[in-house]
Amino acid sequence: QVQLVESGGGLVQAGGSLRLSCVASGRPFSRYGMMAWFRQAPGKEREFAAGIDWSAGWTYYRDSVKGRFSISRDRAQNTVYLQMNSLNGEDTAVYYCAAAKVRSRVTIPGEYEYWGQGTQVTVSS
Repeated sequence: QVQLVESGGGLVQAGGSLRLSCVASGRPFSRYGMMAWFRQAPGKEREFAAGIDWSAGWTYYRDSVKGRFSISRDRAQNTVYLQMNSLNGEDTAVYYCAAAKVRSRVTIPGEYEYWGQGTQVTVSS
């Protein structure tokens, strides 16, 4: 079993930055292919934000966050980060960390086997 625990959410003014962290424990993490951040705003479906290949480190993003968000990982610490800059009101959501066994650019929530509990990010104008 894998446990994912997110942290780093909070309230920030528009234009500000936040850094989210996701620490994984349990099953050897090297067996997973992809790590990703999803987000879900009130009344909306959960959507992919950013993903990273755990071994090779290549990344991919949804268009609306490209150039503003950056996903990275620290394999020694079993931790994935999401640096979010130039935040705006549309970024307000609960952000979830997720892990998938496949090694491809998966953006569908159903492709991810493990999820964290989520951390709230609120951007005020």
